[in-house]
Amino acid sequence: MTAPKGPTLSVVPHPKTDVSSGPQVLQPSGWPMPKGYANGMAADGRIVVTGGVIGWDTEQRLAEGFVAQARQTLSNISEILAAGGARPEHLVRLTWYVLDIEEYLASLKELGRAYRDIFGAHYPAMALVQVVRLVEKEARVEIEATAVVPR
Repeated sequence: MTAPKGPTLSVVPHPKTDVSSGPQVLQPSGWPMPKGYANGMAADGRIVVTGGVIGWDTEQRLAEGFVAQARQTLSNISEILAAGGARPEHLVRLTWYVLDIEEYLASLKELGRAYRDIFGAHYPAMALVQVVRLVEKEARVEIEATAVVPR
């Protein structure tokens, strides 16, 4: 029997999280370190998930512009996590749905600033998907989140 070939996997603890009490970043050896996201996460605990969250306020008014909507969306996710007893450092996955990937890419600096203002320097596994339309016609971005609160 031969050993399978391929990259080995290493578990990289988040700098502010003890490996035994929070999510762990999964980083295959030899892979370049991703910037602003993780390739994978491992966690043990109680799962807290959101539905698709958009950038509106409590009066269901959408923020103006892509970055403002993204900031409000992240803030809304933070509030949902808190209601479930989770914090941003418990996030293990974010899935972004955007109307225009070019708009997203052109806004990376401002998005990064908004993200760090709300979630700090914790970067879970992320996916970005361009869609034709979101349920709310004026929405530019919708994000689903998954967090795991340690036991």
